[in-house]
Formats: sequence, structure tokens, C-alpha cells
Amino acid sequence: MRTQPRNRRSRGVTGATAALLGVVLLLVSACTGSSQAGEKDGSGGGGGGGGKETSAPAVEILISPEDGAGSVATTGALKVTAEKGTLTEVTVTGGPEGEEQTEVPGELTEDQTGWEPTQALANGAQYTVTAKGRSPEGETVEQTSTFTTVAAEATFDTQSLLWNWVEDGGEVGVGTIISITFNTPIENTDAVRDAIEVVTEPEVEVKGHWFGNQRLDFRPENYWEPGTRITVKFRTRGVEGAPGVYGTRYNERSLVVGRSQISTVDASTKQMEVVRNGEVLRTIPVTTGAPGMETWNGKMVISEKFKETRMNGDTVGYGGEYDLEDVPHAMRLSNSGTFIHGNYWASASTFGNANVSHGCVGLQDAQGADNPDTPGYWFYENSLIGDVVEVVNSNDRILDPDNGLSGWNMAWSAWGA
Repeated sequence: MRTQPRNRRSRGVTGATAALLGVVLLLVSACTGSSQAGEKDGSGGGGGGGGKETSAPAVEILISPEDGAGSVATTGALKVTAEKGTLTEVTVTGGPEGEEQTEVPGELTEDQTGWEPTQALANGAQYTVTAKGRSPEGETVEQTSTFTTVAAEATFDTQSLLWNWVEDGGEVGVGTIISITFNTPIENTDAVRDAIEVVTEPEVEVKGHWFGNQRLDFRPENYWEPGTRITVKFRTRGVEGAPGVYGTRYNERSLVVGRSQISTVDASTKQMEVVRNGEVLRTIPVTTGAPGMETWNGKMVISEKFKETRMNGDTVGYGGEYDLEDVPHAMRLSNSGTFIHGNYWASASTFGNANVSHGCVGLQDAQGADNPDTPGYWFYENSLIGDVVEVVNSNDRILDPDNGLSGWNMAWSAWGA
């Protein structure tokens, strides 16, 4: 809607270019204008109507929504335009009652006659728009509008297992996939995906891929380069994920990619080769899935680490076959129950010679998880969340890309499609 609240003219204007947190300034040359309309038509500004303006300003600023509007949509409704001139500055400030008031980032059109926000507004929040414009003759005008956004009928939130294991700014492996789950089904998947930005240094293309309507994974085409800094910007607050259901999150989390470590498990030779930064660090005898219970093939990523954990066959379809309270040095590779873990119950001769597990990758270890001389202890201590473990030559198919953090098994051409 168009509005024309009170216009105020200034004598001159100097602009500076910026597009940062809702303040957009355009570079203009210094100029002098009239503080009174009459100066441009020779009236001197003081005669006739006792100082009242006798002509409309040459530049007209239009703000939508109109001043005092309520229940305004959080996206698509806020726009500022200029007619017979250009915009020199637009500032939008506000937020929910009781919370810190923030500036809303936005962008000008190329011809500097329009402005729109670049992210959603918060629900049930009051915002004030202050816009300034300039005519070709140097005349300036300022206009304001205050409005309130629509309240949310319901909300959705996100969570990520990654930050249960890695502190903000913490180190991760090169296979890290940023997997985000939602507590309610998302219908507007494009809008929600676009509200989560993954920024990297150095810059690399990162794409999001939906698995169903409650899981969104982000990764680059190839494994991360060591040293890459990753910042995930959550801007789902005010984004309508489904009719009447809005996001609430507005924060950032960061990660740093550590050294490269990629371990390849050959189910045929029963050996695991650990390669760090391109050099073979160690070769470890292993046991993998027994016939009929073979380990998945494919690229997997360590998503959880437990010094000791309980493993019960009932949870993965092997009821009554095992229930161990203290499996040492267990690291999750899939959601369906595949782990790489220490094994203290098989004989030492098993490793490198026989595949006897129920689908996991087993390394020789000691009960109590306290013997640093065992392969299981060593591998656990030398692994990060996000390290890659790839299984080859197993008598089974490649696991699905949504089974754990296994998106590396999907072609880049299909990722994000």
C-alpha cells in the first residue's frame, strides 16, 4: 500500500554507499537544496502562505505497508519505492516486544528506486521504517511508517545432532555433513532452505538437500578442504514453513575443518587403511559383517562417539543374539545401527581373518576401554566427528544417502534437485 506521511526537506545531502543490516546509503555528490519549497520558484519561502509549502516535493517516497498497519505478513509485504527521484537511505528497525530491537538487512534495486528486506521479519513484532530520497535537482525528503507483523498460529524449530558433539567453533572432519531436522513437516521447503545459509572461508559452493520434509542436509561437492571455516546462519524466524506455522530461530553456529582423515575398510581383506592428509597413517586388522549380516558398502561419516555404550540386538532386528553393556570405543556410522567399535569378546586371531559381526566394523580392544595399546583405543582417540569411513568389497549394496550422514553416496547432480 502507498503511504505519504509527513515529508521533511533538508538543505543538502551527502550519501554513502552501504547495504548492511538494513541501512542502505547511496553515494551522491554534495549538493545544496532548498529547505523551503518557495526557494525553487522565487517565492523566497516566506511570502504568500506564511511559510506554508505551495508545491508537492519533487520526489515521492512510498512505503508499504501503510503507517499503523497490523497483522502484516513477515515476507513479501514490506517494500519502499521512490518516484521522481531515488532512495538514498532506508532503515528498518524493530522486533518482538521484550527482545532487543535489531535492524533488518535489505537491498536496493539497481536503479535505486526500490528497497526490500533480504530476510523475513519476526512474528508479532513492531517495526519502524525510515526512508530518505533525493530528486535529480538535489531536493531531499524523509518519510516514516510503523507497523506490526502477524502473530504466529504455531511455530517450528530445528535441531542438529552435530552440535551435541561439537562445541561452537569446534573442529570436525572433512566428511562433515550439516544435517538439520525439523520438529514438524515443512511444506515451503525452498523458503526454509533459503533461510539457512552456510558461509565458508575460503568460499566453496554448498547446497542443501531435503530428505523428506523434516530433514535438510548441507554439503559441498567434494570433501571439505582442511582449514575451512564454516558458519551456519539460521534465519528461519518469521519464515512460514507451512500454513500458519513459522520458524523461530535466529542465530549462528560455526565449525572449523581439521586435518583430513579417510579410513577405508576392505571387507574382503579384512584390513582398514587409515589415511591422514594423503599419507597412510596405519593399517588395522578388522572384522566386518558375517555372511547374511554383511556391512553396508559406501561412504559413511562418524556422527557420534561413545567411550562405552550398550548394544542390544533387539534395537536392530537381532533380538536375543546379543546384549552388551560395555562396548568400548563405539562410533556411529549409520542410523540403522552400523558402528565402528572396539571388540573385546572375539579372539585376537579373528581380526584380519574372519568376518563375524552383525554388520559393524570391529577392532581389537580391551574390556573397560582403558588399554591404549589396542587398535580400538587408538582409532577412537585419533578420530573426529565428521571423519570418513568407507567400506568396500562387502557382499551388500551401498547404504542409502539418508542413512546416517551418508550423503556423499549421492551424485552432486542429484544433490539439491
